[in-house]
Amino acid sequence: MGGNIPSVVPSSNSQVKSVTVDEDSAGQRLDNFLMRELKGVPKTHVYRIIRSGEVRVNKGRASADTRIAVGDVVRLPPVRTSERAEQKTAAMAEQAGRFVPAKDFPVLFEDDHFLVVDKPAGVAVHGGSGVSFGVIEQLRMARPQATFLELVHRLDRETSGILLVAKKRSALKNLQDQFRERETGKTYLALVAGAWPSNKKVLDKSLQKYLLPDGERRVRVVAKDHPDAMPSLSLVKVHSVTPPASVAQVPQQRPFSLLEVTIKTGRTHQIRVHLASEGMGIAGDDKYGDFELNKALARDDSAAPLKRMFLHAWRFQCKHPATGERVVLQTDLPTELARFLVRAIPQASGAMTPVQD
Repeated sequence: MGGNIPSVVPSSNSQVKSVTVDEDSAGQRLDNFLMRELKGVPKTHVYRIIRSGEVRVNKGRASADTRIAVGDVVRLPPVRTSERAEQKTAAMAEQAGRFVPAKDFPVLFEDDHFLVVDKPAGVAVHGGSGVSFGVIEQLRMARPQATFLELVHRLDRETSGILLVAKKRSALKNLQDQFRERETGKTYLALVAGAWPSNKKVLDKSLQKYLLPDGERRVRVVAKDHPDAMPSLSLVKVHSVTPPASVAQVPQQRPFSLLEVTIKTGRTHQIRVHLASEGMGIAGDDKYGDFELNKALARDDSAAPLKRMFLHAWRFQCKHPATGERVVLQTDLPTELARFLVRAIPQASGAMTPVQD
């Protein structure tokens, strides 16, 4: 019986400990709270000490799905962790540091509650689906002193612009509630080929997610009574259009429309699918756009080819999660989009001024 038996050593949690819940932990399930407090303790053991009543909340028994609140006192019993588990945790942390480069992105706003960064195109917001890391993992590596950094919402990998990151759990919950209740304002700039009808201002079309044979995710417009229909609403305002007299000078000799699209729902690929369903996909969109046009714009031998999707999270407004004051943000078009816009709609570039609150 000479197998390798992991040694068991007392951890830092070898004594009874009482932890008072602060605002960053409020609203969590008890099991998730314990996972963070008892690092290195196997998940099965965490559930065992909850079921046995060894974990107490305000001196009473509690279940794994109990939501803890600010001021609750949680009793943590003595626990032991295996040396192997601790070694595995350390090895995973070292590996993450080796493969996730630390990076701070341009900051548009920051205080003790949340920060807003200007995400570049081509960078995922988080790891997964074939991407080993994204903005949030890089921010955590760049800010090792930060105890809490979580994405408030998502942006497509190909989309640039405003991205919110919570620095406190209370801020995360508040901001996500604002998103869910449609209390935020999110406006994107999108460029489409063609003259967008000025009377086409409301796109109220239900969407459905589906998978291609290779497993890649896609979204399409479906009838409102479809069993998988997700109500989706986009408001479209024409910012500017290539003047008829200038069409001969623009790429591919066709007019372009720069649109301000405000979304009232945050569905996957919502703007991309809504615009494409009107026969005007976003320039450079490799999933729902005009593929032949995209190729031509990308290989354009001018000084300003378009090699990415022209979709930019431009303006955002919300209530501050702690003070309730109005926060209004805007970020300029990235250089590559601004250069292309000068060619496509010359008069539009001078109108890209910051919003006045």
